[in-house]
Amino acid sequence: MPIQKILVVDDEFDICEILRFNLESEGYAVDTALSAEEALAMIDAREAKYDLLMLDVMMDRMSGFEMAERLRSQGDQTPIIFLTALAGHDDQLHGFTVGADDYIAKPFSFDTVLARVRAVLRRSVTVSPAGPSSLTKREHLILDLFQHHPGRFFSREEIIEAVWPDDALVGERSVDVHIARLRKKMGPDGNRIVNKSGFGYGLV
Repeated sequence: MPIQKILVVDDEFDICEILRFNLESEGYAVDTALSAEEALAMIDAREAKYDLLMLDVMMDRMSGFEMAERLRSQGDQTPIIFLTALAGHDDQLHGFTVGADDYIAKPFSFDTVLARVRAVLRRSVTVSPAGPSSLTKREHLILDLFQHHPGRFFSREEIIEAVWPDDALVGERSVDVHIARLRKKMGPDGNRIVNKSGFGYGLV
């Protein structure tokens, strides 16, 4: 299996170096950048894409959220993990809205980071009727739920119970955000996911 490549973006040099050292010790190839602008330049200059981006949020000039939005608007679906001191529910929801695959609050243990990195890399799969598209674990679970029950409509509460059974912080807005992202990744087939008033979402 090819070595997986990770780009760590944080304006704190020590954090970049600690993550680089520990991730390389686990067999990953790691680049670091001290700003979102530097990271975007590295991504543009690189012939092969990174397998994972790890972004701080609060950086000078361009934030990690803004960097993620720019990448997603360009069609770049590289998995993203935010590493940030912004730990509030609204911050986390915004992170997932702009394209995060996971969100880790600082301070963190490397064991936690490593487990999350492995999980995100493992669940980034290529599944799309309209062409290659990297689905997150939650998007894949939602699509799988719909595909196993064609024609049935699920309320937001039912989708949360099926996809986020152990996360009390997830609200109905998260369902809408993930459905919107899933539709976009499915291309023209995204129109098959329908929101029926009074019933919920389903695949037709």
